[in-house]
Amino acid sequence: MPTDSFATPLRLAINGYGRIGRCFLRALRESGRRDAFRVVAINEPADLASIAYLTRFDSTHGRFPGRVDADEDSLLIDGERIAVSHATTPEAVDWAGLEIDLVVECSGQYGDRAGLTRFLDAGCPRLLLSHPANSAADVDATIVHGINQHLLRGHERIVSNASCTTNAVVPVLDLLHAELGLEQVLLTTLHSVMNDQPLIDGYHHSDLRRTRSAMQSIIPVSTGLARGVERLLPGLAGRVQAKAIRVPTHNVSAIDLVLALERDTDAGQVNRLLRDAAAGPYAGLLAYSDDPHASIDFNHDPHSAIVDGAQTRMNGPRLLNLMVWFDNEWGFANRMVDVAAHWLRPRA
Repeated sequence: MPTDSFATPLRLAINGYGRIGRCFLRALRESGRRDAFRVVAINEPADLASIAYLTRFDSTHGRFPGRVDADEDSLLIDGERIAVSHATTPEAVDWAGLEIDLVVECSGQYGDRAGLTRFLDAGCPRLLLSHPANSAADVDATIVHGINQHLLRGHERIVSNASCTTNAVVPVLDLLHAELGLEQVLLTTLHSVMNDQPLIDGYHHSDLRRTRSAMQSIIPVSTGLARGVERLLPGLAGRVQAKAIRVPTHNVSAIDLVLALERDTDAGQVNRLLRDAAAGPYAGLLAYSDDPHASIDFNHDPHSAIVDGAQTRMNGPRLLNLMVWFDNEWGFANRMVDVAAHWLRPRA
């Protein structure tokens, strides 16, 4: 169980209390860091009764492990008060008056420097994004915990936690590139449905595929995964292609990796590398299993990725195919907690 050495609990606020915002609050509690951090404010346009209800009951992750109540303007978690506001712009929240150390931006509405700076101008001291920025220059750092968190020095103002798929695949690619060399990478994400898709056909998106019923079809969508991987692993620049397909499941996604290697290997050696990494330097970040799995087995799994060793295939000595599972909500929310802890920890 992680511990963090803070003289007093750090004060956090959540902007946007949807799937990731609610998972972040819950991950703080379940990660063992509830004494190091205190969520003191939530900004979410929805009404307070709905906020309390969806905190208490979650169709994917089950009931909240604690008491959830609400009064006129606050959410109460085991009696601890969290002020709730309903602003639709960063400027409408008194971030400075809340005396917070960090805002966790989970609305997904802001991706460029101009939009993100609005939070700083409104009194927010630091901003951690639950999504990639439009470009690397729009943030001070893009972090995948376990890979490059050491780059954080504490003076940064805006940091991105990348995406759930980037957090899942980058540790695997980083390890295999170091051990076997990667000439070319083709990634296919099989991602659970998301809120930008309708339950039945409707005018919900400019991407016509996303106007189709989420629960009736397998739907190809656009993805920035290749760009995100190359942002974190510049040694693979120009070698990564990616596509994404939404599948009608509520949670837990997978990435199918096709990798052209620089050195000869076999499936047994690859699985040993990944198994040893999961038990050693990547413990807590990467997991390994060769049991006969289905996606539901990894619901509420806090790892960034779980390698399915039973699905490892080789076509010749240098063409490798891997399957990686990940809970696209819970694993990612736990990495946000890790990044916040590392970023805000005291430094000499």
